[in-house]
Amino acid sequence: MTTQAQGLHAQVLDTLGRAITAGEYPPGSVLRGDELAQRFDVSRTVIREAIRVLESMQLVESRRRVGVTVRATEQWNVYDPQVIRWRLAGSDRPRQLRSLTVLRSAVEPVAAGLAAHHATPEQCAALTEQALGMVATSRGRQLEGYLVHDVAFHRIVLNASGNEMFARLGDVVAEVLTGRTHHQVMFEDPDPAAVTLHVQVAEAVRERDAERAERLTREIAVGALKELDVLAP
Repeated sequence: MTTQAQGLHAQVLDTLGRAITAGEYPPGSVLRGDELAQRFDVSRTVIREAIRVLESMQLVESRRRVGVTVRATEQWNVYDPQVIRWRLAGSDRPRQLRSLTVLRSAVEPVAAGLAAHHATPEQCAALTEQALGMVATSRGRQLEGYLVHDVAFHRIVLNASGNEMFARLGDVVAEVLTGRTHHQVMFEDPDPAAVTLHVQVAEAVRERDAERAERLTREIAVGALKELDVLAP
């Protein structure tokens, strides 16, 4: 696929993905390739490539003699980072953020406890480095810089757990944190208490205190849910 075709494919995919996840094409809607090609002024090949990706995300399915049909929401791959991104861009953002934050509250405390047992010295050092980076960017409206350290911190915790299932949720958590920042579901400066908790989690993991690491991470999750009550009710 040429660079131009790749650009068109990405544009069509993004537009269709956002439309489907926003409910503009309700479940059961039929997407016809020739109509889409005309609408987007692209070749049928570009449309087929976009549809193929949407199928891999379980958003649509191809039916003989029917065409491409939008699937029911409960059939979507809701863990796909791009699906999460599209859903967070839509009107259902508050509910989606809460759902994802509840997922984090169930997984990350356990992951932190495991990390206290399994983290390598290098992972402990990296966790401390990212926590200190969060402190350094937590004032002066440096949310983009803070986000970089926040995402890295949580990826390390999930990876250091030693559980490959938890580790695979790194992209999901990254999309939640990124979406929260980019859609202004954050205070101008992060909550100082939450920043301190991240530093304390890094200390607990480094000191091999699993109980404390799990408890502190649960406090972070509870605080994130309380923030949503205020910022995305």
